[in-house]
Amino acid sequence: MKAIMVMFDTLNRHFLPNYGCEWTHAPNFARLSEKTVTFDNSYVCSMPCMPARRDLHTGRPNFLHRSWGPLEPFDDSVPQMLKDAGVHTHLSTDHQHYFEDGGGTYHTRFSSWDYHRGQEGDPWIGQVDLPETSTSVNDPDPNKPKGTRGQDLINRQYINGKQERMPQHGTFTAGLDFIDRNHQSDNWFLQIETFDPHEPFFTLPEFKQFFEKHYAEYVGPDFDWPGYGKVTEAREVVEHCRYEYAALLAMCDLYLGKVLDAMDKHDMWDDTMLIVCTDHGFMLGEHDSWAKCWLPFYQEIAHTPFFVWDPRPRKSGPSVAIEGQRRQSLVQPSIDIPLTLLDFFGVQATKDMRGKSLTQTIADDTPVRGAAIFGIHGGQVNVTDGKHVYMRGYATDDNQPLFDYTLMPTRMRSRFHPDELKGMTLNEPLSFTKDVSVLKIPCNTAKNGRNETFSQTMLFDLNSDYAQQKPLDDPELEKHMTDHLVTLLKENDAPGEQFERLGLC
Repeated sequence: MKAIMVMFDTLNRHFLPNYGCEWTHAPNFARLSEKTVTFDNSYVCSMPCMPARRDLHTGRPNFLHRSWGPLEPFDDSVPQMLKDAGVHTHLSTDHQHYFEDGGGTYHTRFSSWDYHRGQEGDPWIGQVDLPETSTSVNDPDPNKPKGTRGQDLINRQYINGKQERMPQHGTFTAGLDFIDRNHQSDNWFLQIETFDPHEPFFTLPEFKQFFEKHYAEYVGPDFDWPGYGKVTEAREVVEHCRYEYAALLAMCDLYLGKVLDAMDKHDMWDDTMLIVCTDHGFMLGEHDSWAKCWLPFYQEIAHTPFFVWDPRPRKSGPSVAIEGQRRQSLVQPSIDIPLTLLDFFGVQATKDMRGKSLTQTIADDTPVRGAAIFGIHGGQVNVTDGKHVYMRGYATDDNQPLFDYTLMPTRMRSRFHPDELKGMTLNEPLSFTKDVSVLKIPCNTAKNGRNETFSQTMLFDLNSDYAQQKPLDDPELEKHMTDHLVTLLKENDAPGEQFERLGLC
């Protein structure tokens, strides 16, 4: 058996024809729905990028214990488990966060891997001065030459409008080469993972041509990289940014189509699982906001697209083929995909995993959970039953107590500062740390530039208010959702201070 996972970063469900969008150019996503099961009730778990990937390796939520960071020494890793069981695992990616301080233990869990550079200010091309044509760059990030945005301008100059130099092109080309060389072999898992369509929404004219009318009429400033905050730009600039995202999505669609073509070419549908997923969505002006993480995880961010083809029912006969069907069960790809892959390859899950295998859900929509928990370390803790979303804000002004539990104190692009470690203590083992004590490090996210609603408790009915504009005042329903939340906190061994921070003691 073989499996391919195509993972996009920041893939917005509401921009895809599979979920009702009619103005973007994504014919291969539409083609994907004809071949796979489409999930209508898919949600994030740990946010954002690397926390989601830690979930994806370990099959358990990690945002209750840890901020952005690497795999820990006690973490299970599904690619590693598959490799140890004789399944060759390969990663082809342009996702630069794997190669920073907070991600360096992920890609080496695979049997083999390749990396294609140039995304989002990746410190790639060594150039002291900014391109002469660039405007001032307001990005004081000390960890990148000239700031992330300045380095991105240098990288774009090197790419120089050539599709073969685009990181996404390299990622998919290498993945397709793996398929061409190994399609006749058995027992392998391929993860093709591109950073696109994550911001900046940089792409080439051949993908903007699908929106020729917009680009012909637009006279505003270049704008393909919104900041994390409130919308301050004019309406036409916001609209332009949405087209920039759609153009990059068109590029993603092209390369997704190449994977589908390869499966057709090599007649792989009878023995190869195909998973297409993302880590989260993105705000493109909705709620008068850009981006994610500084504001509540509204549906645009938390409600994700998700597609799976499982060849096993098809092998039982055409009467049980499941092409083109939809599923309503509540799923969380970042913790359910690893269990599903282990099941597919006949490898036993570990006792620490909290996700669910979706094998039966794919086949006949068998439910795997009544509620799902999601959030970011130090932010609201959210729970959904698929019909409602309950966002539980923190109960204290200073968002305390709050700690990182880790043996690897690194952040996205840096190590913890020694001053942060002066207050650490050694904590007794947690249920999933393999009898190993961990560092308990105080952290403070009380301000951190977040939106004022990030500390609030809000309840929404998704059937009557999918856009989440009108929070409910319904004590009985809130009690019901709080019960779900408390149950899931306990099931995931949430530290005691999380209950205190959230006012659940």
